[in-house]
Formats: sequence, C-alpha cells, structure tokens
Amino acid sequence: MKSYLDNWEKVLGVRRAKRIFVAATRQNVGKTTVCLGLISILRQYFKEIGFIKPVGQHYLEIDGNKVDEDSILIERIFNFKFSLKDMSPVAIEKNYTTKFLDGHITVEDGASKVRRAFDRVAQGKELMIIEGTGHAGVGSVFDLSNAAVAKMLNSKVIMVSQGGIGRPIDEIILNKSLFDKKGVKVAGVIVNKVLPEKYEKIKTYASKGLERLGIPVLGVIPYIDLLEKPTMCNIKEEMEMHMLCGEKKLDNQVREVLVGAMDSKEAEKYIKHECLLITPGNREDLLNLLIKIHRGRYKYPKKISGIILSGGLVPKRRMYNSLKQTGIPVLMSHHDTYAVASMVHDLTVKIKSRDMEKVRLAMDTIKKYVDVERVIKNLT
Repeated sequence: MKSYLDNWEKVLGVRRAKRIFVAATRQNVGKTTVCLGLISILRQYFKEIGFIKPVGQHYLEIDGNKVDEDSILIERIFNFKFSLKDMSPVAIEKNYTTKFLDGHITVEDGASKVRRAFDRVAQGKELMIIEGTGHAGVGSVFDLSNAAVAKMLNSKVIMVSQGGIGRPIDEIILNKSLFDKKGVKVAGVIVNKVLPEKYEKIKTYASKGLERLGIPVLGVIPYIDLLEKPTMCNIKEEMEMHMLCGEKKLDNQVREVLVGAMDSKEAEKYIKHECLLITPGNREDLLNLLIKIHRGRYKYPKKISGIILSGGLVPKRRMYNSLKQTGIPVLMSHHDTYAVASMVHDLTVKIKSRDMEKVRLAMDTIKKYVDVERVIKNLT
C-alpha cells in the first residue's frame, strides 16, 4: 500500500498549480528581487498565487518557529494568509548538517516537511513561486539540494545569474547540468545586476550565447544601485551594533562610506550626501564637522546618513547631546575602525518589508526588464 508521501500530490488543488522554482548560480544574485517582481506581475494573470521557500539559511524566530527572512518579507508585502511556518518548512540551523550526518535527522524528515508544507500552501492555487537557496547544489549534503527539491515539487526552474557574458554562461551551464541530472526542466534564465555602461553589449551577447545553447533568456536586468545600498537599520541589525541615538532615522540610506582616519580639513573633501562616517568616538573634530554639514551650517550642506563610533569609545556628554539633537543615527562598535569598515563593505544587503522604496523599485524593475509573457509560455 502506498504511503501518504507517495500520493501527496493527489491532494485537492496541488496538481492544478503551475510552479516556478527560482534558483541561482551563486549566492546574492537577486532571487528574492525576482520573486517579489514575479509575484507582483503574475497576480494579473493568476488569481491565486502561493509562495514557499522550502530550505532557508537565514531565519528569525517567530512564535517559536524558525522562519526564513525572505518568507517573512513576501508574506508581509503580499499579505498572504497561509502559515509562515508552511512558507519556510526547513530552516538550516546551527549543527543541522552534523545532526543529519550523525543520523539524528533523516532524509525523509526534511523531505516530508517540504512536501506537507507545499501541499498546504498549494491547495487551491493556480501558481506556486518556490524560492531556492544559493546555487543548484546547495543542500546536497542532506539530500535537499535545489535540484532535488525542484524535482520533488515537480517544478520548472528559472535561474538567476549575475551580469556578464563568459563567466555567467559557464555558471549557468554548470548549474543546469545538475538540474538536467535530476530531470528538472530549466524554463529560462534571468541575467541580473548588469552594469549600465555594459548593458546593451551584455544583453546582446549573453542572449546569443545562452540561446545558442538552448537556454531561453527571460530578462536582462541592469544593476540598480539603490537595491545594493544598506540602510542604517540593515547595518545595525546585521552587525549587531549598539544604538547610541537617532533611532527614528534608521531608515536612512547609506550611499557612501567614509573612514575617519584623517584630519577634519582633509575629510571635508570626501564627505558626500547620504554618507556614513566610521570613526573613533573621541574624534570630536570630525564629529563637529559632520554636525555642521548636516545642519546646513557649512558651505556644502549635505545629509549625513549615519555615524559608527568604533573602538568602544563613548563621546563626551556635550558631544553626545549635540549628536542627539541632529537626529543622525549613531551606532557603537567595540571593533576597531578598519574592522568595522571591512564588515560594512562585506555586508550582504537584503530587502526588508519596511524598505518600501526598495520593494517598489524591485517590482518595477522586474516588470520593465522581464518578458512575463515568455515566462508564462515556458511554464506549459
């Protein structure tokens, strides 16, 4: 007698749902941006859409459940009514891999969670958007690679690749080989983050190269600077920094970063609009300069997005009061200036539900640069 898991797709509504598995050739190439945009656009074509991220690596604790951050974003933006737990059934917490290899977690434990969650979310839906995590092979160590999950959920794949010609095509072919091995159909590729000055060239030749290999190009998207820039809230949360003052302005966008390792006269040449200054807390000359510039009491008034005080050095009371009056977000770190600057530079910027300007931009960008009619055609 066949088990429930052998027959799980026969549950009412599951078979009717078309599926798009959004994969990537590497991390941080824009899968979530693509998912946001596709859901927004495809709502015009499909009455009921569901979303699931079967395997998540970056999660938050909500009501005792570990839920992937991208699932939280999608749920809040589109006000989906299904369970967050079902949208993010498997969270790869610390030691998950070693627990699996030691036999404390079985292959079927993870697969069963994914199947059952997909069943519940997909019931009655016309389209399911499934977001992968990393490249095609991520999760292979515990038999939940993107390719394996796409096969399990009987979904076609759209791969997202970073802009370029030779290297991205190589990466696409490498990833496609694993999907091919699992018998998963690649519906097409979206080439993302193409430098604007190279856009026409890359669009022409990447499309030629991929179409020659039988891989449909569904869109070529230019690099959007704003989507890659962090807010002060991103920096505070991702780097777990102490908030000194200015919490009401944490949504400030950081467009430039200045390391305060020079005197104030030299520094003023480099201070730009919406910049972040990283400097020790005892550099009152630099802090006074920023306060004057931010308040417009200088020959070149500019908005200062934020300040990070490094080295665990707390400014004197008078300086603290002056900073507080400006409303500039001021964070503190016990790391030295160079270490803080390196962490900010390496920060992975993820869109949050409160970043509505970025959310709208992501949606508009996908709508403008992705051939949605071809996406729908390639699902059949």
